[in-house]
Amino acid sequence: MFSFAYPHYLLLLLLVPLFVVLYVWARYIRKKNLLKFGKLASIKELMPDVSPYKPPLKITLEMCALALVIICFARPWGGIKDQKTEKEGIEVIIAVDASNSMLASATASPDGPERMRTAKLMLEKLINRFDNDRVGLIVYAGSAYTLIPVTNDYVSAKMFLNSIDPSQIAEQGTNIAAAIDMASASYSDDKNIGKALVLITDAEELDDREGVMDAARAAAKSGVQVDVIGVGSTTGVTIPDNGSVMIDPETGEPVRTALNEEYAAEIAKAGKGIYVNAVNKDALNELDKQLDTLKKAKFESSTYALHDELFPIFGWLALAFLILDVFILDRKIGWLDKITFFKKETK
Repeated sequence: MFSFAYPHYLLLLLLVPLFVVLYVWARYIRKKNLLKFGKLASIKELMPDVSPYKPPLKITLEMCALALVIICFARPWGGIKDQKTEKEGIEVIIAVDASNSMLASATASPDGPERMRTAKLMLEKLINRFDNDRVGLIVYAGSAYTLIPVTNDYVSAKMFLNSIDPSQIAEQGTNIAAAIDMASASYSDDKNIGKALVLITDAEELDDREGVMDAARAAAKSGVQVDVIGVGSTTGVTIPDNGSVMIDPETGEPVRTALNEEYAAEIAKAGKGIYVNAVNKDALNELDKQLDTLKKAKFESSTYALHDELFPIFGWLALAFLILDVFILDRKIGWLDKITFFKKETK
């Protein structure tokens, strides 16, 4: 099957007959002007080097080259076929804490990098390590919602990841139990594929700690490994708020937030996973090794594979026509004029 990536460019082929009409009109005007000076037979003798055949040949070559270049822009394909491939991997859902505390510094210094920015950078690196695995994305604060379902479209996953902004979340809190429950219901039904939930949080101000532990244990029982990435410092820091700091309306004091590493580790233990701190330089490697312990399964994906691109063929042909056009001059070929193909009989 022969097709084009940009078929609308083929409309430019209308330029070819347009230029041909203009050329014919120009030749007609030229002939008309020459007739003002006398008969054509007499005028031709005054222009012995002018060839009557080369201009039509040159315009033919030029129009062919133009047509081929336009076809190149339309990007011709040799056809499309349905190609099925088998991949082997796991399913990983990433649950990102989007509470206001994630706007605070990831270090003990209030001027340190934002926790959310640290989380995004680490998770983007994690997604880059995925090969045939499927990945999903959940955002949670006071409640949880799916940002992107389980997919192997890593580009979209990273794009949605970078769009997370805690300041745009109306219902605040740190409802990890809701995130775990939502993730558990989001995996495929295939029990042969290893499943993991990567929770990234500061594990502070949990609305229902016992409920979180129950949710983690239930996830592990259903075959979902719960790994936790802690973000932030164990030293309390203030939360920025429109150029100032967030104030507790009850006490009037600045709100301070700190990473609760102990509880984050307990969640990971209940979920039969591991806990890592995002500031640890080996955190990503440790998490990667933990995910590698999961059972990989084969799953079939169907993609459309294009045949070879054909535009180089048309490009080379266009170049050949243009080179040939350059070497063909408008005047007659001198040595060819000396050859007589037909001789008159002399009596």
